[in-house]
Formats: sequence, C-alpha cells, structure tokens
Amino acid sequence: MKQPATKSQLHPRNRHRQRYDFPALIAAHPALQAFIVTTPRGDSSIDFADPQAVKTLNQALLKHFYQIESWDIPDGFLCPPVPGRADYLHWLADLLAEDNQQQVPRDINLLDIGCGANCIYPLIGYREYGWRFTGSEVNPQAMKAAGAILDANPSLRRGIRLRRQSESKHIFRGIIHKNEFYHATICNPPFHASSEQAAEGSTRKARNLGLEKGAPLNFGGQQGELWCEGGELAFIGQSITESVDYARQVVWFTSLVSRREHLPALRQALADAGAHEVRIIDMAQGQKQSRFIAWTFMDSAARARLMKPRA
Repeated sequence: MKQPATKSQLHPRNRHRQRYDFPALIAAHPALQAFIVTTPRGDSSIDFADPQAVKTLNQALLKHFYQIESWDIPDGFLCPPVPGRADYLHWLADLLAEDNQQQVPRDINLLDIGCGANCIYPLIGYREYGWRFTGSEVNPQAMKAAGAILDANPSLRRGIRLRRQSESKHIFRGIIHKNEFYHATICNPPFHASSEQAAEGSTRKARNLGLEKGAPLNFGGQQGELWCEGGELAFIGQSITESVDYARQVVWFTSLVSRREHLPALRQALADAGAHEVRIIDMAQGQKQSRFIAWTFMDSAARARLMKPRA
C-alpha cells in the first residue's frame, strides 16, 4: 500500500503536510544520515521506536524549517512530535485572526504553560509568526535545558523568555505578573492521573511499537509532562479556576484536551466560571484525533481592540 504524499489532515499552513524529505533534512543536519533505514516498501525512514533517531529527526526538522541551529533535550524528557505541535499553533492563529479582521496577528504576546525542556511551542511560534513568548516551567532541570536552547540560538532571546513556576499547584498565579498582558495562553497538560497510569500508558505504547518491556520510549516524559494528580481534567479545571483572576489580562486561554469525554465537564466548569465564549478546535494528526479548548471572558469588540497592532 503506497503511503500518501501529503498529510491532508494537518492545517493547510503546516510545513509538515508533505512526507519527510530526508535528503533535504540530511543536508540541513547530516547527523540524521546515521539513522536512516529502508522500509519494506523501499522508502527511506527512521526507526520511530529509537529515541535517539526521533530526537535527531526533530533536530533536523527544527533546523531545516525553523532555523533552530542547536536543539537538544536531556535523556528521559518529552521529545515532542514537531508536526503536531505546529498544528496547535496554526489553528490558534486562525482563532486569533477572527478578532483581527481575518489576518493572523503578529505583534502579540503568548504564554506557554509548561514549556518543558524542549521549549517547542515558543520555538515554532516565534519563527513562524514572530510571536513573543513567555514559557513557564516548574521543573528546574527542564528550565535549565530550555535556557540552554535559547543560549545556543541567541536570536531567539529577542522573542522568548522563561519564567520559573515556584509553586507546583499553581498555573497562572505567580507567572502572570501585575500589568502584564497576553493575547493567548497555550498548554499541553499532563495526561495521566498517576505515575501508575502513566506507566501503563507507556507500556501500551511500547507494545504498539514492538518494544521489549522496559525499553526506552521514543518520546520520553517526566512527572509533570505525563502525569499529575487528577490528570488533565484536574489540571485544566485548575486552569479555568485561576483564569478568572486574569480575565482582563488574557484574551484567549487555551489548552489541549486529550480525552473528548472530558469536554462536557470542562464546558460546565467554564459556564460556572462565567466565560463569555468557549470554542472547541478539532485537529488530527494521522490516526490520532486531538483538539484544544479555548475560552475568553471578553466580548468580540474588546478582543478586536486588543488585537490591533501597537502604535
């Protein structure tokens, strides 16, 4: 069966709709050559069960498409799929364009809750749209790794700053300062509700990839990246609770939602919190269906005024 030439489910502006152009990626990042394998169909690919191969592919993608010359993460930390992360940003751009006469706004500030060691959303968003980012992070090792990425790519410092969250139970509190303003927040919340549940999920993924039990996973992940008490429903619920206090400092609050069955409870929490508008933006990457939820406490007229470029 021939693989499709394009990934048509990805956003139309997503640079990763075409199949991987391995010669171009290798030209950008020669280290990728060592991980190239030939599939039974005779195509070039990598072993997606090999964490080092996946990380090296990410390095090549970031260098080729986004001019990120140096990118690395410590062993065991989440290695994000670049096409899917870009998709969230492109669909968010469309949402923000609705308040800006259908033009994607450029001169804006975003807050990435839990930027991780990989800092992937700020990297792509700054290079793709010129958006300015504040990345929050509770894990000191992840914070150090994200800072090392910025140090290795000095031009990124013009548009990306990092801020340590010192209180693990808080999300926006302690991060959004008085008199600060953000046009949107983004978040990839912890999915699982416990370390045991995360381990079960990792075992299932390993089995699907044909790996032996206990083998390193291609995507990695730490506590806070993969799990928190109560899982994503509790995490997003806390985000909703805290967002009320910053209703005039943020235009759109957003978060990925892995489980569709969580949406009714989240909608109810947002109604109870007094959100003016709630949107569910559906996305898809291959066989995986995903979505993000967006909410605002502002009406459309207020949002339009705040999206206008600064004089």
